[in-house]
Amino acid sequence: MVMEKTRRAGLDWQRLGLRVAGAGLLAVTGATHLDLYLTGYRSIPVIGWLFLLQVIAAFGLAAAVLVTGSRLAAAAGAGFVLSTLGGYLLSVWIGLFGFKEVRTTAGIVAGVVEVAAFAALAVLALSPAAKRQPAGPAASRSAMLGRLREGVPGAGAGIAAVSAAALVLLGVAVAGASGPAPSAAGALRTATIGGVTVITNAKGFTLYSFAPDTPSRSNCNGACAAYWPPVTGTPAAGPGVTGKLGTIKRSDGATQATYDGHPLYTYIADTAPGQAHGNNLNLNGGLWHEVPVSG
Repeated sequence: MVMEKTRRAGLDWQRLGLRVAGAGLLAVTGATHLDLYLTGYRSIPVIGWLFLLQVIAAFGLAAAVLVTGSRLAAAAGAGFVLSTLGGYLLSVWIGLFGFKEVRTTAGIVAGVVEVAAFAALAVLALSPAAKRQPAGPAASRSAMLGRLREGVPGAGAGIAAVSAAALVLLGVAVAGASGPAPSAAGALRTATIGGVTVITNAKGFTLYSFAPDTPSRSNCNGACAAYWPPVTGTPAAGPGVTGKLGTIKRSDGATQATYDGHPLYTYIADTAPGQAHGNNLNLNGGLWHEVPVSG
């Protein structure tokens, strides 16, 4: 009897640890997606709403797991983070709703956290439940329910296999994903978007300026440049393009095109010509503006 009580107490502490870990990791993935949503993804059609729903669901499931310790809540959380990871892998490999993800540190960290959250929540969902006193004949109504309370045999090995496979797929996706892809300048063009004539690159994508930049220096590097790819190379003036064209040297040694003293960028949320989802956004440390034709 004493050994049984000791075993049960150990299981209770184990489940408490899994509840806290699972809920905490769910909250971390929710917070990560909230940060990404606020710093750029909110402007991406469809993807922005999916990020917002992910944030709401992550925090809601985290609260349910932490407060109730329910195996059903844990199972829902495990399935949720695994599907979130699947969405990320899909967006990296082939794109999702017209948007193709690039390799970023935030994406890699979020993927690893999701795998860890899956492992903790899956173990919680499939581990032995706390033993309760029988409540009359109803307590023995289902032999299957009794077996489920004792946990699922081999669950640990299965969870480890799924987690390992998820990490491998994440590694393969990250290794094969493109990093920040600079946009070649070529012959700049013009387009009218929302009644404003703006400068575009040779493919017709809207070009942007970054308020913290100076005529000789770009202040968008690292993660910023992943979402706002610099326009590289020496620009040429296409039909209707007036103003002063030039170049600067970026911190990585690349040549970046400028227009009227503004280093030029595209925005990954613009998935087709004629879009200007980045206009007037305050992201990555400053304001972004589409570049109007001068004069």
